[in-house]
Amino acid sequence: MISQLQGAAWPPTPRTLTTEIARAAQAGQRQSVVCRWVLNEPAAADHVAKIAEGPDQGPLTEDHMDVEGALVYACLLHLTDHPESAQFWWQLAAGAGSRAAAYCRHLHHLAVGESKRAWHWFHQLTHAVADTTPPDAAFLEGLEIFARYVRTNGSRALGPTGSLESEIDRLAARPPGCSVIVARPDRQLVDRLQEFMDR
Repeated sequence: MISQLQGAAWPPTPRTLTTEIARAAQAGQRQSVVCRWVLNEPAAADHVAKIAEGPDQGPLTEDHMDVEGALVYACLLHLTDHPESAQFWWQLAAGAGSRAAAYCRHLHHLAVGESKRAWHWFHQLTHAVADTTPPDAAFLEGLEIFARYVRTNGSRALGPTGSLESEIDRLAARPPGCSVIVARPDRQLVDRLQEFMDR
């Protein structure tokens, strides 16, 4: 995998382009599998609730960050076609030590053909950045096998429903000139996510 991430010769040959296109497509598929998996975790709504805006919630600070909540929210944003916002929340979670978020950033950059950035996030994933042990090659290969299996056989892990997509679109609605990053989740989104979990 590491050798695949290093830059290709320039100018690219038709074979190199075909390989890069296939690698990008596979990375995008793996990312969707991982995101559906994260979104379908039993405590996903509880984690997002911890980062949601509300009368009982203060500003989101380093001491008040639920890393899993940021990861789940990023995956939901990715699955509802808000890639810039997903990257922001993955980066926030990865900076707080989430290896899963670093893996998602890695896959995102592979999917869009950004090999150097993908390599950076692969390095973040495989080297100690927190008090956790980095995943070994066998674990990463297991993820690849799992993603191929799901691609071939399907999965019970569902993607976001129309009501979840509508909630994300509501949060994404911004007056002209405002940030393109989707706002922090709120209680209404958490309620829709809980309904999704309870289905």
